[in-house]
Amino acid sequence: MTDMSIEDYLAHGGKLTSPGNVPPRYRGELLRLMASFVDSELAASAGFAEAINDAAGIKSRIAAARIVLEKADHAERVLNIMAEFGVDTERYEGVHPWAARLERDADIGATRQGGDMRLSVFHYPLQGWIDAVVMNVLQGLAAKVQIAEMAKVSYQPLAEVFRAIAPIETRHAELGAEGLAQIVASEEGRAAARASLAYWHPRVAAGFGSAHSTRYERLSRMGLRHKTNEALLAEWTAAVDAQLAALSLN
Repeated sequence: MTDMSIEDYLAHGGKLTSPGNVPPRYRGELLRLMASFVDSELAASAGFAEAINDAAGIKSRIAAARIVLEKADHAERVLNIMAEFGVDTERYEGVHPWAARLERDADIGATRQGGDMRLSVFHYPLQGWIDAVVMNVLQGLAAKVQIAEMAKVSYQPLAEVFRAIAPIETRHAELGAEGLAQIVASEEGRAAARASLAYWHPRVAAGFGSAHSTRYERLSRMGLRHKTNEALLAEWTAAVDAQLAALSLN
């Protein structure tokens, strides 16, 4: 019986546990995946920090501050794994202005900006408390779907981190839903929420990538992806529809 190559091992559901037995191409894709998550969490934390002072009441302020803290913590956990691959984490954290945003009416689709690997949605600015809550609900539901996918990656130490942070990220979406329920209790709040939903929905959706991605097959063989972009988008869409229906916002 011949020895199985690492590529075949991964394609058949194998797991890797340390940087020492990771093939070069796999290493590149794994680092790309981790960088996208870290950059998105740092940008989300920085952007939401500016919304704390807009919060409606002490409870909302505490919830927003918790989200800011925990997203930064999640970035650090994954950054620690990147450090095991030789990434200079101290330099990394200062590479990009995480709070920087484009103009509100910019339209960049799903494209990255420069070397910044954050999801494109985190390049758009928040506009007041209601807008921040709506964005948190939509992106929180997206994060729940995306992290569930990443919790199955074939690099075991990273999968374990994602499994640990998944319930915390889910709680962020729940905090957003609680805030949105309070907002839509008034007609004025409901109208503002609808306007923000129209703005953020397509921008969050873009974060799932293009349909029929050519990279998916390669990442699937490496055990770094398990569901297609279309499947993840459909899962998120169903979750959003259910959430909005509960608040009579469909």
